Amino acid sequence: MAMEITQILLNAQAVDGAVRKNAEENLKQFQEQNLPSFLFSLAGELANEEKPAESRKLAGLILKNALDAKEQHRKYELVQRWLALDVSVKAQIKSCLIKTLSSPSGDARSTASQVIAKVAGIELPQKQWPELIGTLLSNIHQLPPHTKQATLETLGYICEEVSPDAVEQDHVNKILTAVVQGMNSSEANNDVRLAATRALYNALGFAQANFSNDMERDYIMRVVCEATLSPEVKIRQAAFECLVAISSTYYEKLAPYIHDIFNITAKAVKEDEEPVALQAIEFWSSICDEEIDILDEYGGDFSADSDIPCFYFIKQALPVLVPMLLETLLKQEEDQDQDEGAWNIAMAGGTCLGLVARTVGDDIVPLVMPFIEGNITKPDWRQREAATYAFGSILEGPSPEKLVPIVNVALNFMLSALMKDPSNHVKDTTAWTLGRMFEFLHGSTLDTPIITPANCQEIITVLLQSMKDVPNVAEKACGALYFLAQGYEDMGPSVSPLTPYFQDILQALYGVTRREDAGESRLRTAAYETLNEVVRCSTDETAPMVMQLVPLIMMELHQTLETQKLTADEREKQNELQGLLCGCLQVIIQKLGSSEATKYVFLQCADQMMGLFLRVFSSKSATAHEEAMLAIGALAYAAGSNFEKYMSEFYRYLEMGLQNFEDYQVCAITVGVVGDLCRALEDKISPYCDGIMTQLLKDLSSNQLHRSVKPPIFSCFGDIALAIGENFEKYLIYAMPMLQSAAELSAHTSGADDDMTEYTNSLRNGILEAYSGIFQGFKGSPKTQLLMPYAPHILQFLDSLYMEKDMDDVVMKTAIGVLGDLADTLGNSAAPLIQNSVSSKDFLNECLSSDDSMIKESAEWAKMAISRAISF
Repeated sequence: MAMEITQILLNAQAVDGAVRKNAEENLKQFQEQNLPSFLFSLAGELANEEKPAESRKLAGLILKNALDAKEQHRKYELVQRWLALDVSVKAQIKSCLIKTLSSPSGDARSTASQVIAKVAGIELPQKQWPELIGTLLSNIHQLPPHTKQATLETLGYICEEVSPDAVEQDHVNKILTAVVQGMNSSEANNDVRLAATRALYNALGFAQANFSNDMERDYIMRVVCEATLSPEVKIRQAAFECLVAISSTYYEKLAPYIHDIFNITAKAVKEDEEPVALQAIEFWSSICDEEIDILDEYGGDFSADSDIPCFYFIKQALPVLVPMLLETLLKQEEDQDQDEGAWNIAMAGGTCLGLVARTVGDDIVPLVMPFIEGNITKPDWRQREAATYAFGSILEGPSPEKLVPIVNVALNFMLSALMKDPSNHVKDTTAWTLGRMFEFLHGSTLDTPIITPANCQEIITVLLQSMKDVPNVAEKACGALYFLAQGYEDMGPSVSPLTPYFQDILQALYGVTRREDAGESRLRTAAYETLNEVVRCSTDETAPMVMQLVPLIMMELHQTLETQKLTADEREKQNELQGLLCGCLQVIIQKLGSSEATKYVFLQCADQMMGLFLRVFSSKSATAHEEAMLAIGALAYAAGSNFEKYMSEFYRYLEMGLQNFEDYQVCAITVGVVGDLCRALEDKISPYCDGIMTQLLKDLSSNQLHRSVKPPIFSCFGDIALAIGENFEKYLIYAMPMLQSAAELSAHTSGADDDMTEYTNSLRNGILEAYSGIFQGFKGSPKTQLLMPYAPHILQFLDSLYMEKDMDDVVMKTAIGVLGDLADTLGNSAAPLIQNSVSSKDFLNECLSSDDSMIKESAEWAKMAISRAISF
């Protein structure tokens, strides 16, 4: 087989489909029959200079994919499979890979770099291949430039693949030395210098110790700053990317360099090519992000125990930074608004200006106002657009006291510009700015409203008129109306200033969704999002108008289900529309179903609606499935026990959703819908519980299901137990051990990163919600004693959570609630256990004195339940 591998690899890229399919089959067979020989043939092909470039490239790609995969469970299998190979085979493969780093072919070198890094990612954490770093470093010092370049690229990939604790500090120092030497301006070869600069970017996470050493840090910073002046644009860009990474990784070490960095970035923003200038602006955006985080966390009072002080770099740089950013706003491109993913100097500058406003608050306003006033009425559209963009950018951050007087003056001007400005760009940015005004300066919390009975009508007239404009302007006008409606949502249901215009607004938005060009600029999506928001803030008075939407939306959904014979592109658009329509119906169901007055009328179309939702499940689109599932959950909640009549038909789709491992969001949403069904049907869900519990337990024991679905599954146990009460008995022997082992895993996780801590807390909360539901479900039943054997473990879990000291407020509230549920349900038979637990004393006392009213309330209830249980 190894003899003909070249031909098979070439055939696998053939134009003829049959030849290609046959070759793919051959490769698969070879891999299954003799994996070691298969992998070795691929490595040999990649290393062989006499083979064609195409077969070498594909060999490397297949080899790389044999070592790594996106899905966790698949990745784990591939890692185990590699580790199980014979040592001598692995040594031969690795030797071919190292040899390929000297290949004259750039493609082959680059592929080998990536494969070596994948092998390193598996072996270095296992303390295998200890000679790798030494081999690579010896490569750097003597060989032709192309080998040096490939070796530096490999070191960069290894740093990306491996976590810092898998590499000894001595090796880290040597890698950094080699990389920084490769970046030095004395390095004559630009390819080497570029590879070194990119490698440094990946190696920064390894450099903690080196950045703590003044001399080493000075040297690294000097070399990076010099590289930003290289004649080669790609090297300059890569060097600025390093500076951006340093700004977030080593913010607290930047003070000595910040002045020089300002000069370097300012020069790049003014004079350099766009990719470089964008990274130079990104540096300041990154500094803003750091300072916003620090100020959020410490609220601006830095005591000695703050981990990282705030250096106020942005505040100090304001007088020079703001003019530099304002200058960039004038560098717009002719077609920037039309293109979804466009990113250019003007957009980057405006984004950074917005972050600066959030960092320094009121201080930015006097620096930006002269620019706005100087440009807003100029004949050149670029100046008017830049002034409007500057104004919109600074609306989040400064205080309402500072902004409201300015906005009150500007509002009429903006409304007039939105109607009359000849430039599409200016109208687009004006509508966006109005949206920002309504988002940040309108709502029940503000003392001085910017929207008054005097100007409300004009604002709405202008926005509805602009919704007929070109798609990008209409989309921003929808966005402004969205925030206008949202600001009224929290003002209470009785009276809404939108009531007089409600019919017109609904008609206009529905009209936008039907526009021929609604597929452009996200217009249709924006119109539906806004329609949903307007429905959410409807009142009893406007409910009949919302009701009139129902048959229209249902009719549209029906039409999307009837169309046959679509191209792939049309089908994708149709699925998206189905998702939007189901989402809109969900919001209407929630709104009309929450009031007795409208619920009765509205439930008369429930049969038809349910029929449409079930038909959506036959489409292959995850988004449409999610939205239909959510809408059914809302319908179940509104219909209550009457939903039972749909269960026999709906159940198979529910089961399909619970089995959907690929689109795990669909699975997670379906789990949530099971909770809605439990609350709606109560014990009428019993006939379906065997199937549901079986599937949930399968989900939990699968290593293919995304971890984020597991917490909601646990809390779903609680929903089921609450619904069926003591009949949950038959599931206890399966559910409790699962809860127990998950609880043990989640209790001890000190030293985890933020993501892991957040996940752990959501897992704990799911487990606690399960316990809570089970206790409450069994309460007052003769079978409560069945729970006694589990009580010691549950108390131990609560104690360990308290001892770990890393739970968030949500978990704290649920945990103290479980303590109360346990005491309430088990009564005095659990009294001795409760009295011996830390939770019933220290943890309870801590919760009783909490500032959080929810935690305090839970704790008071738990205290009462405990004293009842103990005094019996």
